This record gives sequence, structure tokens and C-alpha cells, in this order.
Amino acid sequence: MDDLLIALRAAGEATRLRILAVLARSELTVSELCKVLGQTQPRVSRHLRLLCEAGLLVRNAQGTSAFYRPARSGRGRELFDAILPLIDEDDPGLQSDLRRLAAIRAERAEIAAAYFEAVASDWNRMRTRHVADDEVEAAMIAAVEDLNVSQLLDVGTGTGRVLEVFADHIERGIGVDLSQQMLDLARSRLDELGHRHCSVRQANAYDLGVDAGSVDVAVLHHVLHFLDDPVASIAEAARALRPGGRLLIVDFGPHRDESMRADYAHHWLGFADDEVTDWCTNVGLIDVTTQHLTLTDKEDGLTVTLWTATQHQDAPALYNLEAAS
Repeated sequence: MDDLLIALRAAGEATRLRILAVLARSELTVSELCKVLGQTQPRVSRHLRLLCEAGLLVRNAQGTSAFYRPARSGRGRELFDAILPLIDEDDPGLQSDLRRLAAIRAERAEIAAAYFEAVASDWNRMRTRHVADDEVEAAMIAAVEDLNVSQLLDVGTGTGRVLEVFADHIERGIGVDLSQQMLDLARSRLDELGHRHCSVRQANAYDLGVDAGSVDVAVLHHVLHFLDDPVASIAEAARALRPGGRLLIVDFGPHRDESMRADYAHHWLGFADDEVTDWCTNVGLIDVTTQHLTLTDKEDGLTVTLWTATQHQDAPALYNLEAAS
């Protein structure tokens, strides 16, 4: 009862209701919320602190910034869902907030578009070397279609494309990446598409910042070839999987194109089937399968391989990384 009263008191203030209504539409930083609300940072920060303490919001630190969003579960989320439909969207103050929010989201989209224009030629050149993305994405969806996916984790989310692909097949999606620029791009893209059940945060492949056994599907999509220690990243992804959960790894098969190191910063020139299979089984994953997707009309084409592996039903909560290596 005390927790409920604290949450009700936290929500029971005009500015805090405006904050809840705005954050239901997009994750924002304190400075962005100040622009939306037209209030000073100390005042907005105080409102956010009270809402977080009451469990209605969560704070997601990313480098020197922090993004705020609604809680995903618990009493705070239940109360958030109960309050939101009661907020009058025709309220003049809220309408002004939403116009300013639209301007912030448009600015994000412009930054994302400029970045894509700058790198588009390199990406398009890479795409001509392997099968079409939609063929790979269809194989990924098919690999988990027998699962009820409450939560998906995309490691090295980049632009958020994997979250976008799975958005209609999952209840919640989390993307992690080290690059703040990539996270900004992904957030803008997910906002634009209306995928409010998907969010992104800053973390690395060796320390994902999620609880052990908390996700149904973990995805490493063209991530391993950039890493110094791909074994450790697989072990960390396996740690995050619930019993019966599934790991999807998409990467290139072995090749000898050294230009991939110089032009695209690849640390590894692809991976052999048995190599990745051994890494998976060494961290307790079972039922490892492989699927090769290859261009038949290009001599220099790259083979894309999809490995899937399942978390054992009796999996421990933590893994011994030394054993994995």
C-alpha cells in the first residue's frame, strides 16, 4: 500500500503528468525534456527523480547522457498504463509539448539521414558481396518462429535494423551498442516507425548489462567479426538467455579478402561452422545448427552463415568464461 501511495503522489502533479505523456512517445534526455516542457533543468531533474523513485520511469545512462523512459514491468508500469489513457491529449499545454517533441524527433531524423547519406555508398558496395538482407532476415525470423518471444536482445544493434525486423514478432526488444552515434540513429529510426516496445542502451558485447536468464532470444548480427574476443561475447549472450532461449549468430563464412580489414575494420575474416559450434557448446548451449546463404552468381561473393543454438533447460545463472575460452 505504501509503494502505491508513493507512486500516486509522484504522478499527481501537472508537470509530471506531462512528462509521462511525452515519454510514452519517445525516450528523452533531461535537456530534451527541458526543451519540450519549457522548464529549467533543476526542476525537470527533480520531477524525473521522483518518478524514477516511484517506479514509473527508469533512467538509462549512456556516456555523459541519460535517457528516460517508462518502466517495463512492476507496479510502476501498471500505474503508468492506468494513468496514460486518462490524460487529455487535447489539453493545450500537452499539445504544445507534443509539437516541441515533434521538432526534436525531426532533428534526430535529419542527423540520421545525413549519416546514412555519408556511408550509403560503402554499405551498398558491401551488400553486393552477399545475399540480399531480406533473405537473411527471413531466415532469422524462421529460426525463432516456434518461440514465444517476450524479450529479444540485439547485441551491437547499430542502426536498430534487427529490432525493426523482429518488432512484429516480439513483446519487447532491447538493442545495445557502444557507439552513441549508432544509438542515436537507432532511437530515431525506432521512433519514426512507432516501435515503442523497442529501446536501445549503451553496453558492450562482453558486459550486456542485463540479468542472467532474462531474454528469450539474443542476436549477434554481423558483430563477431569486429570483436577481439568473440568467444567471450557468445558466453555473455548465453548468460542472458533463459532456459530454452535461443541465440542467433549471423556472420560471414571463412574468406580471404584482406580488404575487409582495411576498408571495414573487420578483425576476423569469417568463421568456420565447427569453430562457432564449439564456442556455443563450450558455454552450455545445445542443438547448434547452421544455415548457409550464398550468392551463386558471383565468384567473389561472401557466404553468410546463420548459427542457432539453444540454452539448456538446466542452465546455471552464470557462466565460467575461462571454460568457454
